[in-house]
Amino acid sequence: MSFHARLLSETAEARGGLLSTPIIQGCLRGEVSLPSYLAFLREAYHHVRHTVPLLHACKAALPARNGWLADPLDEYIEEEQGHDEWILDDIRACGGDAEVVRRGPPGHATEVMVAYAYDTIARVNPLGFFGMVHVLEGTSVSLALMAADQIQKPLGLPDSAFSYLRSHGTLDREHTAHFELLMDRIEDQGDQRAIVHAARAFYRLYGDVFRSLPLPQAQVVAEAAS
Repeated sequence: MSFHARLLSETAEARGGLLSTPIIQGCLRGEVSLPSYLAFLREAYHHVRHTVPLLHACKAALPARNGWLADPLDEYIEEEQGHDEWILDDIRACGGDAEVVRRGPPGHATEVMVAYAYDTIARVNPLGFFGMVHVLEGTSVSLALMAADQIQKPLGLPDSAFSYLRSHGTLDREHTAHFELLMDRIEDQGDQRAIVHAARAFYRLYGDVFRSLPLPQAQVVAEAAS
């Protein structure tokens, strides 16, 4: 079994935990609200703005045996530039105050997830950062385009409110194919364990971000009744 296939297999349970969060399941049923979507965009901004700095940190910390990853990381850095600004544009298109989001703090769950990423790079193994890449891009491919369609129609939002979800959903399909090739070149067992461990952790941490978002009112009422 290739390492990428093993990564998918060994993190399947953790991935299921993320996908089972109430707000994701509700969204897939068409239970959406503007406050929930704006809250998602706020937290997305506060972790996406760290993507490029994290990529730089990962590259700087690479051990000699993984020097071949420098060029792929440079490609990621170039492609990820400015995605945080896409999110602020989406917030504006929804009628939200993008500058308040820019200047404001992240939610606790987002802050912890970002801190864990920096800590993994600095203290554990820089390749653990690829566990975060696996979780965020894999989730984007499977959910982003579907979620955008589910959210847009009932809320009557313009296409300009979904540049992040739709662009990322499409772009990350390309990234995941490239990611698979990169993962299958990683042969050191310690590096592989670090990536699997981090991916499991990021599934839980990213799930906590979704669990921190306000549920649409219909879901709140339904859960209270049950």
